[in-house]
Amino acid sequence: MAVNLKGRSFLTLEDFTPGEIRYLLDLAHDLKAKRRSGVWDPAMKGKHIVLLFEKTSTRTRCSFEVAMTQEGGSVTYLDAASSQMGKKESLEDTAKVLGRFFDGIEYRGYDQSVVEDLAKFSGVPVWNGLTDADHPTQILADMLTIEEHCAKPLNKVKVVFPGDVRNNMCYAWMIGAAKMGMHFVAMGPKELAEQMDQHLLERVFAIARETGGLIEVTDERSCLQDADVIYGDIWASMGEEAQTQKRAELLSPFRVTMDTLAAANNPNVLYMHCLPSFHDFETKMSQEWHDKGVDIREVTDEVFRSKHSVVFDEAENRMHTIKAVLVATIGK
Repeated sequence: MAVNLKGRSFLTLEDFTPGEIRYLLDLAHDLKAKRRSGVWDPAMKGKHIVLLFEKTSTRTRCSFEVAMTQEGGSVTYLDAASSQMGKKESLEDTAKVLGRFFDGIEYRGYDQSVVEDLAKFSGVPVWNGLTDADHPTQILADMLTIEEHCAKPLNKVKVVFPGDVRNNMCYAWMIGAAKMGMHFVAMGPKELAEQMDQHLLERVFAIARETGGLIEVTDERSCLQDADVIYGDIWASMGEEAQTQKRAELLSPFRVTMDTLAAANNPNVLYMHCLPSFHDFETKMSQEWHDKGVDIREVTDEVFRSKHSVVFDEAENRMHTIKAVLVATIGK
């Protein structure tokens, strides 16, 4: 069946069928191969997009900017200090103005409702670069990376996520895994599991029943058995820095170590992480907390630098998959 995503917004993978997600992954594989072979057939000449960032970023910003530029388009960047959105101008008015100037809008910030309202009022495709509830472009990059490194179809892959099971990355993975019929395990303390979005859980369980996937939530270490991917994320997300010490105390039993990888009983198990990662004490924040006697590392440096780690391939794939989303929704 032909897939046409022209004019569509990319707010959450819940909005897309498994076939549409498959199309985006295949397009990303194709665009990456073309780039590496030196084939240049720009799909966005004359197109202009704007990036709205209320949360800082390295990979998301660079991915959108490089992807758009490589395809012949142009980019305007606005951070919270550069825009009147929500200050002197309502979100609705800002969306309507930007929709007159640009062919598409990327938003990275806090509330999912903001990206949804931008799509509602702008009249152009809107792409979710991260909210507190979801991170769909990251999941596309993760799936592309898995397909490059794991000799299994996605619907035979098991992903285990040790850590903060009620954060946006865990939720995004639940949605993506359910859509693609994968086995996903959220592995974390009961205290955090009890805070998970119950409505989301009901939805992903229902989706998984339709696709043949399996979504689980547990604090049992036995869930690591037969994992193909062990996935990490920092313990205190952007905006939650005040919770850092408490989270470190709560989540330290879920730190990914070489013993964690060994528990998978899979010599080819992959370690993945959306980045940035606290894996050593070479960052200002990790060193400051270390000086206070608090270890905020969600993964050991040994794991992060091991043969199992594909985190930098994964980071590169942010650009290729975001390029696929741009080409699919506003390209020629």
